[in-house]
Amino acid sequence: MTKPAELREMSDDQIKLVWKDAAESLFRLRIQAQTEKLAAPSEMRKQRRLIARCQTILGERSRAAGGSTPTVESTPTEAAPA
Repeated sequence: MTKPAELREMSDDQIKLVWKDAAESLFRLRIQAQTEKLAAPSEMRKQRRLIARCQTILGERSRAAGGSTPTVESTPTEAAPA
């Protein structure tokens, strides 16, 4: 299992590879869960959490680099006076 501290030491490309491997593993586990009984159902949770960690760290890095994530701006509910 990759810990968050270990992920933070990796480069963006390495984190993307870990993310891709975890996504493929999760896909295989989902297929296996549908066709047969899983030996370790907790593996699905572990893979989902690893994917989330990768996304979080990459998002933090992109925000720190100045690439802000799009936010939803609230629109006024009252009509502006004409």
